[in-house]
Amino acid sequence: MPESLPSSRTRSLRLEVVTDTVAGVHAAVAGGADRIELVSALGVGGVTPSLGLMRAAAACGIPVRAMIRPRPGDFTYSAAEIDLMRQDIDAARDAGLAGIVVGANLATGPLDAAVIETLVRHAVGLEVAIHRSFDLAPDPAEAIAACIALGLVTLLTSGGPRHAADGIDGLAKYVAQARGRIEIMAGSGVTPANAAAIVAGSGVSWLHASCSAPLADGPQPPSDRVVALGGLTAGRTDTNEGTVRGLRGLLTQLASDAHFSQEAAAPRPRMTLP
Repeated sequence: MPESLPSSRTRSLRLEVVTDTVAGVHAAVAGGADRIELVSALGVGGVTPSLGLMRAAAACGIPVRAMIRPRPGDFTYSAAEIDLMRQDIDAARDAGLAGIVVGANLATGPLDAAVIETLVRHAVGLEVAIHRSFDLAPDPAEAIAACIALGLVTLLTSGGPRHAADGIDGLAKYVAQARGRIEIMAGSGVTPANAAAIVAGSGVSWLHASCSAPLADGPQPPSDRVVALGGLTAGRTDTNEGTVRGLRGLLTQLASDAHFSQEAAAPRPRMTLP
């Protein structure tokens, strides 16, 4: 039977902010984020944060999950890399974090359930989420079923395309299939300008965003000098408190505004997936 997703005003809408700096952690908390994904090197998609950064973030007052990713690039890992990931999971637990974010794929694309299960089993006492390695899986329905069977609590996805605003139909299908058994969180390119459309069209209750902006304060090295030194980029960005606050405020408004239109709040009917 066709099924309409719940309107935003009947569910809580929450915000996870991804950041790779101590300043970003503070900005996320001050802006009202509900949870933090902690990484290093966000510019390359994020890798495992340092122990020092994990310890600093653990005291921030809201739940923090650390990405466990030993290097940039693909998500197909060697035995040595998997051993590093287990050690990093221990570091996240010892630092006092709430959880971790993992992902692994076979070279052909599907999720590597064996590796993910190894990491989940090692993460006793921690919440375990999967990052956008999920979006590489050729069969999303099969991948969602695997994530649920593995006991993952959150699935971060763009719905298929590069950006969540273009993957609303996919996100809605994932929410329908999940039926609350795993948290579907929309991420990639989420901003205050497109958040309402993503929420209304997909039925997700969590959004994931960097809420970043260029750093305007402090001296900036000349662009040519930065490039000449190699491996550096000019025009750094970081989590912006005002952007976090704006997005968090929008979600609060969408969840509580009695005037939020039925047309915007209720997406077109979609078939329930098995």
